[in-house]
Amino acid sequence: MNIKYENLDGIINTKSVKELLQWNKERRAKKKDLNTLIPQANDKQVTEIKSNRSEPSITWIGHSTFLLQLGGVNILTDPVWAKWQGTQKRMTEPGLSFDELPDIDIVIISHSHYDHLDFGTIRRLPGNPIYYVPYGLKQLFLKKGYKNISEANWWDSFQYQNLKLSFVPAQHWTRRSLFDTNSSHWGGWIIEAIEADHSIYFVGDTGYFRGFNEIAKRFNLKHVLMPIGAYEPEWFMKDSHINPEDAVKAFQELGGTTFIPMHYGTYRLADDTGPEALDRLQREWRKQELPEKQLQVLDIGGTLWLED
Repeated sequence: MNIKYENLDGIINTKSVKELLQWNKERRAKKKDLNTLIPQANDKQVTEIKSNRSEPSITWIGHSTFLLQLGGVNILTDPVWAKWQGTQKRMTEPGLSFDELPDIDIVIISHSHYDHLDFGTIRRLPGNPIYYVPYGLKQLFLKKGYKNISEANWWDSFQYQNLKLSFVPAQHWTRRSLFDTNSSHWGGWIIEAIEADHSIYFVGDTGYFRGFNEIAKRFNLKHVLMPIGAYEPEWFMKDSHINPEDAVKAFQELGGTTFIPMHYGTYRLADDTGPEALDRLQREWRKQELPEKQLQVLDIGGTLWLED
């Protein structure tokens, strides 16, 4: 049975050849500064992270890849160390090398796009992790030789030691070949420490959608890892990628305590640049008069230690 997954409200992300040609025409006419890059952290805490099994932390590797340390468990989100995405070369080095990683216990995958699911990376990860993946991807993991897999639909939850992991909706789409569009699901992951007052919401890839309000009703959210890049041109991208202003709006609806931006400055997937996305985010934050301490912008390889 060939299942095709859908967004809420029947939102369709597919674009016509005419729209693709229009985007390419617009891109050729634009002049962008591609030399200003998102910086690497000057104070990478490699030794502390590698040995840590007690203190909750969030380390940005780049793009949508984070090392999360919560409840004594090491978690990687959408691990991608790849040097290329199609014809686009990685613009910044990963914040940690493979040798600098601790043993990984859990890998969570938001969806199947190559900038979020890279088996070349997965083969090199230390440890023997369990993979939590959206429905439709288990067979691909089995084909690649991985057996410790849990497959999730929206609102499914799992317990791993003293953590609860829940797969929640996003507005996006999937494809890894010409013939498998939307044959696997997409979404975000919420990781909650059962015995501590910590929760991390890894939003994944998404456009702005009403699902944020529903997620806020069901979860007490603390730290939100929110995408802000790959939104330009917005007439083309808005159904799949949230812009910085709508990312702030979504964060306000979610009622989180900390906003950590991601999905910018690593690969050039659209016409915006990493510094442009970050500038728009910070301007909107000031416009909304939100507390400065709630916005935590990490350099690549930077770590945020979570307070109890």
